Amino acid sequence: MSKNYKQSIENSRVYDVAKKTPLEFQANLSARIHNRVLLKREDMQPVFSFKLRGAYNKMAHLPEDALKRGVIAASAGNHAQGVALSAQKLKCRAMIVMPTTTPLIKVNAVKARGAEVVLYGDSYSDAYIKALELEKSEGLTFVHPYDDPDVIAGQGTIAMEILNSHPEPIEAIFCCVGGGGLLAGIAAYIKAMRPEIKVIGVEAKDSEAMTESLKQGHRVVLDQVGLFADGAAVKQVGEHTFRLAQQFVDEMIVVDNDAICAAIKDVFEDTRSILEPAGALAVAGLKEYAERHHLTGKTLIATASGANMNFDRLRFISERAELGEKREAVLAVTIPEKPGAFKTFCRVLGNRNITEFNYRYADPKEAHIFVGVAMTDPTESAALVTDLIGQGLPALDLSDNEFAKLHLRHLVGGRAPQAEHEVIYRFEFPEKPGALMKFLDTMGHDWNISLFHYRNHGADFGRVLVGMQVPPHEQADFATFLQNLGYPYWDETQNPAYQLFLG
Repeated sequence: MSKNYKQSIENSRVYDVAKKTPLEFQANLSARIHNRVLLKREDMQPVFSFKLRGAYNKMAHLPEDALKRGVIAASAGNHAQGVALSAQKLKCRAMIVMPTTTPLIKVNAVKARGAEVVLYGDSYSDAYIKALELEKSEGLTFVHPYDDPDVIAGQGTIAMEILNSHPEPIEAIFCCVGGGGLLAGIAAYIKAMRPEIKVIGVEAKDSEAMTESLKQGHRVVLDQVGLFADGAAVKQVGEHTFRLAQQFVDEMIVVDNDAICAAIKDVFEDTRSILEPAGALAVAGLKEYAERHHLTGKTLIATASGANMNFDRLRFISERAELGEKREAVLAVTIPEKPGAFKTFCRVLGNRNITEFNYRYADPKEAHIFVGVAMTDPTESAALVTDLIGQGLPALDLSDNEFAKLHLRHLVGGRAPQAEHEVIYRFEFPEKPGALMKFLDTMGHDWNISLFHYRNHGADFGRVLVGMQVPPHEQADFATFLQNLGYPYWDETQNPAYQLFLG
């Protein structure tokens, strides 16, 4: 079987539209994980994804009469753009059925290639069923996104390029897995040419269709899939792709969303490019594999399979990347509710950089604080929790608590009727390591802090919201304190948002 695919891959017609993408050394990531990491830059294709290869190879091998009638596909993303560009090149009709939930930017990108777009249903499954109906009624040829020998062969040209670029020893090649076309094509070629190289598939934790299918020995259908790595969110892998994976894939790795976010950041730090979540799956799996097998000094290759990122996801990704890399711990800490306790807690943290601080006065005896702390080592958070408990400050590590990371960090607050004489101020201060502790030291006074919110966003200036209980007879001292503080500040006590939700 691999010999048949080897020939099909070597005879693939992809280079009329696809580029031979570079295989780039990732200096920062290599140094961090002590292995030689190379990235196959499929994000640099004309449609920012490898999907162009398989789509064009399939369409270029169609009989002339079928090509004249045109093609149809169902897709919400990269495959749609690959089919549209291929049709533009081959001068044939293309119809793409996309879910009604597809972002407008993707719909417009497909239309810009000259394809007809039909919006139907709420999911890929709905669009797929509609596309099969239109295939018959319109006399079109269906171009499957992954479960087709010509599509698989087109994706396999990536493996051919990798071996041509790097004839030296390779420990393993990592591929993202949705329906399995990329994994199947690469595995078939690698095992025909260099069987000693391991081929590893990588799936998102909530979309493990190939992993489960290989475990059970038959194709399973997942009840639901996560949509963060939407480019790889497939409920059932293909028949062809599953059969090839059974024969040629060495191992499957499953990674969570935080690991994917960390991988996006890793690639950005080396290339200044931003991969989409599915596009970074292989990098996340590579890191997990190297750690699991205690690898050092090996050559590991990951496919950067796509960069069609929705811009509005970047905030979530930047927040979760540090957690995924274990470079930030999220803790719940209880401290006594008394003046100066807040600063005492910060001193217990020592020189560690505080990345986030959420606190709202609720109880006259003790305060519960939600805090993010920068970590230099994954084991450091456990040691910090031990230190805090040893100082009489009960602490709980919430770094793996999805509820806390997704929702609680944004909801710490509410009204505090017992916080008498509360004033609310915004402050700005130069952002650098230890800046928050310096800010607290500069305050110097013992007015009880009743609210505190701070988040390090990597900007030049830190921004903090502080509530303090200042009795009327101390207003003059407070005004003097503000003047001497040396930081820009804004009085938000009468802000209607504060009055509605916090006051």
